[in-house]
Amino acid sequence: MVDNRTDSSAAADAPSDNGEIVYVPYASEFQMPDIMRLMKADLSEPYSIYTYRYFIHNWPELCIMAQCEGRYVGAIVCKLELHHYNVRRGYIAMLAVDKNYRKKKIGSTLVKKSIHQMVANGCDQVVLETEVTNHAALNLYENLGFVRDKYLHQYYLNGVDAYRLKLWLKDPLSS
Repeated sequence: MVDNRTDSSAAADAPSDNGEIVYVPYASEFQMPDIMRLMKADLSEPYSIYTYRYFIHNWPELCIMAQCEGRYVGAIVCKLELHHYNVRRGYIAMLAVDKNYRKKKIGSTLVKKSIHQMVANGCDQVVLETEVTNHAALNLYENLGFVRDKYLHQYYLNGVDAYRLKLWLKDPLSS
C-alpha cells in the first residue's frame, strides 16, 4: 500500500508524542510541503519549488527536519560543493523553526547536525547569508563559531543588507 499523505505525520520513522523533538533526514517528496511551509513563514525571500528541489534532490542528506508530536517544526536545507582552490564548501541555504518551538535549541541542533554531515563528507568551510537585522540568526551562528566575513549591500529582494557568515572547519594553510 502506498502512503500518499502530504501531512507531517507521513514521513518520520518514529514520531514523538510526548513533546520530544526528533530529528529526521529528508526521505521523500511528501515532506516538501512541510519544508516549504516552514521556510515561507520565516524567510523574507520567496523561493519556488524548483529552488527547494535543486537543493534537496542534489543533497538530500543535508536536509534535516525537526519533528514534535508528528508535526514538522523545523528544517535546514544545505549543499556541499567544490569551491575555489579545491575547497569543499558547505552552504546553509535555509533554516527555519516554527515560532511556537523557538528557544528549544532546535535551530542550533539542526545547524550542528548539518555541519556534522558536511564534515563526514570532507567539508572545509561552511557559509551562509543572513539579514543584518536578524539578530537571532546572527547570535545563533556566531555562538556556533561563524564569523562575519562580508557585508552585502541590498542583498535581499526586499532591499535589506546581509552578512555572509563563514565557519572554517579546516586550517586553509595546512594543506
